[in-house]
Amino acid sequence: MKRATTLKPPKNTSAKIVDRDNPPWSEEMLGPPVMHRGRGPQKAPTKVLTTIRLDADVIAFFRAQGTGYQSRINDALKRVKERGLTTGSTATARKRAAR
Repeated sequence: MKRATTLKPPKNTSAKIVDRDNPPWSEEMLGPPVMHRGRGPQKAPTKVLTTIRLDADVIAFFRAQGTGYQSRINDALKRVKERGLTTGSTATARKRAAR
């Protein structure tokens, strides 16, 4: 089965038309080349790049509140850490209370 060609080859013209209102760019007009590669190193890197799996409804909840959802998740996890709620599940807490 033959594929249909939708692009037309460019027209060959020997005479170049120079527009006085839009001249071709020269090296002086462009200036020296400037290289940008990313945003560079952080002045004080305080965060660690990691991967975490969260439930879809949790992500949807934080994303629905607008941009910056990753920072809000980070703040919520900090609050849990500060309250000291990082100790096991409720079943483990019941076993400790029964002792």
